[in-house]
Amino acid sequence: MDWFPLWLSLRVALISTGIALVLGLGIAHILAGRDFRGRELLDAAITLPLVLPPTVLGYYLLVVFGRNTAVGRFYEWITGSPLVFTAEAAVVAALFHSAPLLIKSARAAFESVDRSYERAARTLGASEWRIFWNVTVPLARRPIAAAAALAFARSLGDFGVTIMIAGNIPGRTQTVAVAIYDAVESGNGALARILVIVISGIALAILALANRLSPNPFGTRRPV
Repeated sequence: MDWFPLWLSLRVALISTGIALVLGLGIAHILAGRDFRGRELLDAAITLPLVLPPTVLGYYLLVVFGRNTAVGRFYEWITGSPLVFTAEAAVVAALFHSAPLLIKSARAAFESVDRSYERAARTLGASEWRIFWNVTVPLARRPIAAAAALAFARSLGDFGVTIMIAGNIPGRTQTVAVAIYDAVESGNGALARILVIVISGIALAILALANRLSPNPFGTRRPV
């Protein structure tokens, strides 16, 4: 039993979720707290990967990060190797597949924060940077954590985007979703069933965690 696809998927999901948190929280805060021309257009562009077919998103990434593009050549110049058909490409695929979900959820969380706490911090002389990290993020920490859990689960199960830009190279880029597809195609039903059960169990645990972290919109229910 080769567990490499599972470990690769977990590592890819962890890295992509971390990057999505670093980049996504700032974008979500801008969308939630600032009114500027084109805000809803930017939000629509961020949401687009959630509705596009994964193969279409993967094609866009190939066009942007391919070896013959400016971005692809710049990446190869920095790292010494091309991006496509590498484990790093799987991280990029998972990031673009999951970050929109995290950004949308984080924006909703920031919009629900009581602004009086932020105004009080400003009257005490706190900078916007300190207000964001010491007031806004802590107040929205539970829904943000739930959004991060969902983004992790979405990254863990990506197939279409990953196979387009990272490919299916056993021992290098074969994630668990791709490995399941490969096992079914090759007639290895036993391997496919094991991987399906394992990934389903992990996803179920992550969703249960996300549900515990998500605030109840109707408040705490009291026992009868």
